[in-house]
Amino acid sequence: MIEVTMGSTRMKRWLMGLFCVLMACAAWAESPAEVRKQAEASMLVTGSVEILPDGSVQGYALDHAEQLPAAVVQLIQQNVPGWKFQFDNPPAVATKAKMSLRLLARRMDDAHDAISISAAQFGQDDKVPGESISYKTRLPPRYPSRALYSKVSGTVYLLLRVGRDGRVEDAAAEQVNLTVYASGRDMQFFRDDLAKAALMAAREWTFNIPTIGKHVADDYWVAKVPVNFDIRPRGTYKDMPYGKWQAYVPGPRQLVPWVEKKKLLTGAADAVPDGGLYQINQGLQLTTPLGGA
Repeated sequence: MIEVTMGSTRMKRWLMGLFCVLMACAAWAESPAEVRKQAEASMLVTGSVEILPDGSVQGYALDHAEQLPAAVVQLIQQNVPGWKFQFDNPPAVATKAKMSLRLLARRMDDAHDAISISAAQFGQDDKVPGESISYKTRLPPRYPSRALYSKVSGTVYLLLRVGRDGRVEDAAAEQVNLTVYASGRDMQFFRDDLAKAALMAAREWTFNIPTIGKHVADDYWVAKVPVNFDIRPRGTYKDMPYGKWQAYVPGPRQLVPWVEKKKLLTGAADAVPDGGLYQINQGLQLTTPLGGA
């Protein structure tokens, strides 16, 4: 983690501005101080990483690095070169893979902010067709009426176990983040509503199963999927600009008993773009902590 003082960077203005927007959207907010204690901001950064056969990093590149805050570039520079990977099938020469990183910003106190790399995924977009599960049918969930009426947006991070028939055998909501702040009771109601809607839809999805590769004979496959519920005034919807922080209130992370904990260390669903799919325990596996060796 890198700690950034407010006097030496624009982090203060970014985070305070975002958290003020979060508070303005909170019809039930208890106090600004409570929002500051719970709120976080995140940013999705993409690029590529070049890895030597022994799993060490030879180099990396960030997409549109000029659009990223200097503190973000510095944090990545401090950590990525020290990462170590393992392969399903070790290559004979250096290999290049796509990289997606989720950066997290938190207020520590009135004088300091801190940012860290909270999640990552590697090489999923480089897979040969047929090596991984992919969507076959996927109808979007219905927006829960209570959340819709209250203008609540959020993201549900799902874990799905897909069987050999391509259907979802089990599903769980690992975490639900909201973009408004309310009382603890109301926040839990909204998280439950969004999670139930996402799970109801996901259990009806079907998938194409692998036809080639190391995992073709697996009994099942586990995937991480973000489901985004977004409600904004008409005419204001647009994708979050690259290199910008987005504020939210994180929900508690739930233990999913049918997934091994070690498989959840990296490749978290919040490193997957909206509408994406991350099959865990496949391809490149990071063996060092996200914060470096």
